[in-house]
Amino acid sequence: MAKLLNNTIFCIFFTIAFLSLAKLLSFYLSIPFPLKYISLIPLLPLIINFLYVKPQNNLPPGPTAVPIFGNWLQVGSDLNHQLLATMSQTYGPIFLLKLGSKNLAVVSNPELANQVLHTQGVEFGSRPCNVVFDIFTGNGQDMVFTIYGEHWRKMRRIMTLPFFTNKVVHQYSDMWENEMDLVVNDLKNEKVKYEGIVIRKRLQLMLYNIMYRMMFDAKFESQNDPLFIEATKFNSERSRLAQSFDYNYGDFIPLLRPFLRGYLNKCKDLQTRRLAFFNNYFVEKRRKIMAENGEKHKICCAIDHIIDAEMKGEISEQNVLYIVENINVAAIETTLWSMEWAIAELVNHPIVQQKIRDEISTVLKGKSVTESNLHELPYLLATVNETLRLHTPIPLLVPHMNLEVAKLGGYIIPKETKVVVNAWWLANNPAWWKNPNEFRPERFLEEDSSTEAAVAGGKVDFRYLPFGMGRRSCPGIILALPILGLVIAKLVSNFEMQAPPGVEKVDTSEKGGQFSLHIAKHSTVVFKPIAA
Repeated sequence: MAKLLNNTIFCIFFTIAFLSLAKLLSFYLSIPFPLKYISLIPLLPLIINFLYVKPQNNLPPGPTAVPIFGNWLQVGSDLNHQLLATMSQTYGPIFLLKLGSKNLAVVSNPELANQVLHTQGVEFGSRPCNVVFDIFTGNGQDMVFTIYGEHWRKMRRIMTLPFFTNKVVHQYSDMWENEMDLVVNDLKNEKVKYEGIVIRKRLQLMLYNIMYRMMFDAKFESQNDPLFIEATKFNSERSRLAQSFDYNYGDFIPLLRPFLRGYLNKCKDLQTRRLAFFNNYFVEKRRKIMAENGEKHKICCAIDHIIDAEMKGEISEQNVLYIVENINVAAIETTLWSMEWAIAELVNHPIVQQKIRDEISTVLKGKSVTESNLHELPYLLATVNETLRLHTPIPLLVPHMNLEVAKLGGYIIPKETKVVVNAWWLANNPAWWKNPNEFRPERFLEEDSSTEAAVAGGKVDFRYLPFGMGRRSCPGIILALPILGLVIAKLVSNFEMQAPPGVEKVDTSEKGGQFSLHIAKHSTVVFKPIAA
């Protein structure tokens, strides 16, 4: 009886705290505090008592949680890779945070990363729910964020054949190089030579054309093409809404979700218009061509193959659109971020630029760099690896989840825990890397020479996982690595890349989001042509 009385008093205290927080959110977020929620006051002690889960035995260490809020009030919403790396130094290589109604387990060493991604890959092979990503993935109708099971296996198989095989790379590599050569030609003008250019914009057009030619057999004419402007605008707004930490409070604590109604409606409206854009201007065009050709139609792009799978009843019409959604975000945006990082680091390290030029000249003896001879250029490939190590584009990888209670590192992981592997910390921890803050491609040819195999399909070094590992790894590795290598090679071969006049070095400050890590300020770069 005394225990029940203590719990009730404790719950009433947190009821008052909840109402105070709600009014504060109402004031600072300019959201009217609905009077109808006052009627919840008598029920809140019971709700809180019901939600207050007594600590289980043998859970991973972590800060002490309080009812309703868990650790949210202690750690905040901005659960970025650097904060979690700092916490790992206090709580160990695996620790547990209680975030409202959700559990978050953070893994920060190679051995445990191996268990999550590989050894226990089936147990931790699912994806957690998220109120915003549920909207942008149609509650798991895509491939990247769907739960582990038959639907995921089917979607992965259907996406792999037209996008992620060596045959596809060889089929499209000439087209990639053609698009890159157009970039080189555009950069050979006087203004770029002296004043510089925000290179992201031109690279963005190049990447969209590479992926849209592969996906739809279509391309954009220029940066001023209305369809290109529309596509980039839609994808940029989607990234802004999905990557923000601003909605975490409503995702963590269901009682606060009413305050998210406006945010979620924005997401729903954007996704409706965005999917309609993809469908009306690209997917339906291919459907029409396939229908007109009938049995004589020859599959000539990825979406033809995917529509064919739909016509055979393997996937739905909505699944087709969510595959397009995944490619727009996962294949285009992440590769673009890595290109920006690579160029910024090369501008700040002219000696690395020269070493790449010397290698190309010595090895290829006047021949052009192509996808087929990239493997002959180890220093160039080391530069790609070093960029992905220092600036891991998805620093916490895509989150994992265990559908049932699991064991990890000797601890109990509660059912449906969100599990993240801090890949950025694995690749930047001074305990495992010599001078990790330095941009030094040589490390992949010297003390860490075996690490290259990790991204080339050989023995895996779990300190270095820019694409994840195992069943839920990113299949885009087979496209991203050669595209990054080719772009760097073509730019360095044709130009000396420098900071703009009056600037000693370009800014490489980072800006993170829920999943991504990209450069905070898009760099202006001077491209001085190298005499033939």
